[in-house]
Amino acid sequence: MDYPIDDNLSSSSIDDSTAEILSLENKLLSSSVPNDLKEESMLSVNRLKRMIRMGGYSSEFETVNKYIDWIVRIPWTSFSEDRFDIHEAREIMDSTHYGMESVKNLILDYLASMELKQKNYSSRLNIPTQFQITNENITERPSVNIQNKKIHTPVFLFVGLQGVGKTSIARSIAQSMNRKFARISLGAIGDVRTLRGTPRYSVDGEPGQIVKSLIRCGTMNPVILLDEIEKSSGNVGLLSDVMATLLEILDPEQNATFVDHYIDHPIDLSNVMFICTANNLGGLSAALLDRVEVIRFTSYSDEEKEVIAKQYILPGVLEEYSLTPDQIQISDDIWISVIRPVGFDAGIRQLERNIATMIRSVARKIVEGESTPIIINKENLSDFLNVDQGPLS
Repeated sequence: MDYPIDDNLSSSSIDDSTAEILSLENKLLSSSVPNDLKEESMLSVNRLKRMIRMGGYSSEFETVNKYIDWIVRIPWTSFSEDRFDIHEAREIMDSTHYGMESVKNLILDYLASMELKQKNYSSRLNIPTQFQITNENITERPSVNIQNKKIHTPVFLFVGLQGVGKTSIARSIAQSMNRKFARISLGAIGDVRTLRGTPRYSVDGEPGQIVKSLIRCGTMNPVILLDEIEKSSGNVGLLSDVMATLLEILDPEQNATFVDHYIDHPIDLSNVMFICTANNLGGLSAALLDRVEVIRFTSYSDEEKEVIAKQYILPGVLEEYSLTPDQIQISDDIWISVIRPVGFDAGIRQLERNIATMIRSVARKIVEGESTPIIINKENLSDFLNVDQGPLS
């Protein structure tokens, strides 16, 4: 049902309360909110009109206004245009991640299959007839109409220690697919309401992180990263409710009718690409693992870290501190001490911090008037980086 917007009414000719309701009504009617939800919300607006004369208007208006403000911000009909190009995806991942060939190849395999599906969907109404060869004869398999079929994206579960590139690879996938990216940290979630929202008439009523992610991205088909999913696993209490919600949103048979407790209306999540990360598989249920494609991230070797440090991290840190490569000269024999001053580290986060520490010391020396290039070698490394700090505990 389409509602006409009354442009003849003017706030100058009606009292403030009626003007507020008019503004609220127009905001709702001009939005892309589904018609059934729009009709339901209009009942609340009409109730406000009656309450102007009956009292209790102010508190009810705040509740209704807040609710309508949330539902009109959901991008119900907005979608990013997918781009499946494995050559570009390879370039994007190579530009931000050194090595990781097995991980990249697995991801490219999935993207390639989606690229083929997209090409078939856009150019044909039916899957071509396929033939199955058996020992006895050739059996024709019927063609399947795919005109209105969605391209379902896989649900990845990236497993590896901290700092090995799980989150940044997820960002690269979103970039290569021309999709918006959002991250939800499950390590900080202790209550299912954080994911699923708080009922509308609660004092702190508001949508959960899933809906907020859609609003932040402005599309209904972003890439949403569910970070550290193993920290939300549990068989009892609040964690079991969180995991039950995660199982629902990761299941393509259920997530098309996801209901946030605040919005209280089905929201289609079937176009969202979900990527999960975990430091390990310990504690994850068989039900969850059945819904995901596990991709394991291995630790970086010292040799890989040295290349990453020189080609990726150092240029970025120099740019961050407005320095140029000709202002610093780093001896090759100090990199092993920069890579592991406190022992083995699977990822590169500590390496990033160490390089940033050195460059800040370089910046200070330049500001204090020391001539460039600033040389860092084994003899003076301790002036730029505390390499004797011992293991972290």
